[in-house]
Amino acid sequence: MKQMSAGKLSGRAVRAGVGVLAGLLWVPALLGQAGDEKPKAETHITADQAKELFRSVDELTKFASEETGLPIRKEVKRTLTTRVAVEKYLSEKFDEDEDAKRMQRGEIVLKKFGLLDRDFGLKPFMLALLKEQIAGYYDSKTKTVYMLDWIDAETQKPVLAHELTHALQDQHTDLEKWNNQEPSDLSHNATEDNEHLVKDEWDTARTAALEGQAMTVFLDYSLKPTGKSLVGNPEILEQMQQQMQGTDDSPVLARAPLLLSESLLFPYKDGLSFEQDVWMDKGKKAAFAGVLDRPPASSWEVINPRLYEQGKQSPVLALPDIHPLVDKEYKPYDVGQMGQLDLRILAQIFGGDAAARELTPAWDGGVYWAGQKVSAKTTAEQAATSSIALFYLSAWKNGASARVFARMYAEQLGRKYSGVKLAAADKDQAAQDEVVYTTSEGPVVITVHDKYVFVSESFDLGTARKLRDLLIDGQGTGEIRTAGLQQQGSGLSRSWVNFLHSCGMMKAALVR
Repeated sequence: MKQMSAGKLSGRAVRAGVGVLAGLLWVPALLGQAGDEKPKAETHITADQAKELFRSVDELTKFASEETGLPIRKEVKRTLTTRVAVEKYLSEKFDEDEDAKRMQRGEIVLKKFGLLDRDFGLKPFMLALLKEQIAGYYDSKTKTVYMLDWIDAETQKPVLAHELTHALQDQHTDLEKWNNQEPSDLSHNATEDNEHLVKDEWDTARTAALEGQAMTVFLDYSLKPTGKSLVGNPEILEQMQQQMQGTDDSPVLARAPLLLSESLLFPYKDGLSFEQDVWMDKGKKAAFAGVLDRPPASSWEVINPRLYEQGKQSPVLALPDIHPLVDKEYKPYDVGQMGQLDLRILAQIFGGDAAARELTPAWDGGVYWAGQKVSAKTTAEQAATSSIALFYLSAWKNGASARVFARMYAEQLGRKYSGVKLAAADKDQAAQDEVVYTTSEGPVVITVHDKYVFVSESFDLGTARKLRDLLIDGQGTGEIRTAGLQQQGSGLSRSWVNFLHSCGMMKAALVR
């Protein structure tokens, strides 16, 4: 599996002073325009420059080892590759990679949730984005770091420092096994559902840990001429993260839906803040070897590193056996914990930055299930969001946040469906804090119960209410259970995060 890089929006960093990054090695646009843009003419490094780049690998590996405390157990293989070869690798990876397959399969569920527009074309956009963004990569299958023959040696060195960190991580722990924890088969019963739930976000959290470590090395190598470092000058982090947001030289990324851009940046930004906090609180060994030996298991732990340090575990909602209610009309399509990262993205899309800032800390767990109509037989029928029904139960730290989320969700139904109308209240609604809407794809039911919000989309009203009662009753009356170290979950965005960051280091992470 090929590894790449990541980062975070919160953490210990304070506002940066003027000019604090003046000495950084700003990395310019590494690739030409992608998609419909006309490529810029590019040059290729000379034979002497290639020799210098090859020689630098050992020096950079030593730097990464000193920075992380991870020992060099063997020499890292290296090769120079061409743009044609890289684009072939990306195309083949998109067709063969398991996370890419999950991502394509989950596209219709993301559209049903409103996280992607109905007319978004995943595959062509993703290929254009990857061709625009890739800046270098390490392949943990062949144990080889790949350098790009169209970028000069000095520009590539910070990227190499990043990728060689992945090589050292691989020598510490087998990344092929370590970072591929999600069950591959679709679940068909309650036992299999819960097997999926407990591991649903492992890969996302582990990707953030890997990329956060590699970004730490990348940044400190770039800062080396200034005498600064991430730990010695923690105020640097926030300004560097802001630099990651720029898309001036990335026209494809500038057009990307928020789900995609956030999935791309989460491991770089949030992973970097996670690493900085653990390093400053617990020391280098804990931040590198310690995190590899006891990795975070959910986006909640990555976003809240102090809770990870304390050994706290993410809240996990129970999923009772819903199959007797749904299996006659629907075949299982997707199931997962909707974690704190997923909620942050959804809140930002539905309500903007202010809603994301308000609701993300109030999140206290989430689970969803999606099924496809048994009656959907043709390819066209199965590709339509109308073939999918889903429910989503979210938990909140208080009833006020639950009501804010329910109201925001209801206000955004029009972005997903046509013909949205408030249905006339009936006797059951009077007994529940429930609102029912009619839409072009069937009923939408939104119920607020204490600190829980239950949403059903496209199930008939009777089934929706039975599912609501089963789900809410299934949570019990006490504190929301937490998963043990081997039981964590979450993940509408998981395959996006994992696939993007398995392709190589992306230009979006480079400080300009």
